[in-house]
Order: sequence, then structure tokens, then C-alpha cells
Amino acid sequence: MKQAISSAGAPKAIGPYSQAVRAGQLLFLSGQVALDPATGQMVDGGVTEQTRRVFENLGAVLAAAGRSFADVVRTTVFLADMNDFAAMNEVYGQYFKEPYPARATVQVARLPRDARVEIDLIASLE
Repeated sequence: MKQAISSAGAPKAIGPYSQAVRAGQLLFLSGQVALDPATGQMVDGGVTEQTRRVFENLGAVLAAAGRSFADVVRTTVFLADMNDFAAMNEVYGQYFKEPYPARATVQVARLPRDARVEIDLIASLE
């Protein structure tokens, strides 16, 4: 059984996908970039500001499912430039406590809206 989850506190899906899907005891959040949900525009600034907005978007979707970053078990970070890793990682570390979720970080050729960072995640519902 699948159940779509959405939040007005995160940008609306702009294609045939859900902000998140609950399947069994897992919650799968689609990748978020630094779009301001109120304006639909990318936030100003570099990867630090973009990473903060990404986490605000992810946090809104988690909250819509009654969850928090403490429930996250896996993340994937997509960077337009791996040279942004340290700045992204500094912000990333503010959202998680031990035991930290498993993570993969990759550099990609391009992200939607020419974002510097996109993050998706999986959370436990147990």
C-alpha cells in the first residue's frame, strides 16, 4: 500500500511525482532543491543558503507525515560541484544527531533550476 504525503511548506511537485510516499514502515521523500514554496523561486545565495532551504523543505514534508529528522535513515546529496561539499556538510550536520543516517554524496552534471544542491531521503515510520 502506498500513500502520498504533501506539505504546503515545501514546493509543489512540478511533475508526475509526490513530495513523499509512505510504503509500509518507510517514508520516501523526493529530492528537494532550494525553491521557496511561497514564491516558487530559488533562494538567493550560495550552497550554504540553498542547503538550509532544502532542509526547510524536507522538514516540512517530514512534519506532514508526523516525522522529524531524527527518523531519517538514509540521504542522498546531489551537488553541482563537489567543491561545495564542506559548506553543504556544515549545514547538513546541524539537522542530524547520532546515530547519523547513512548517506551518499555525488557530483552531478546539472540539477533542476541550476540548483547547487538537491537532497532526498528515506525515513523510518516505526
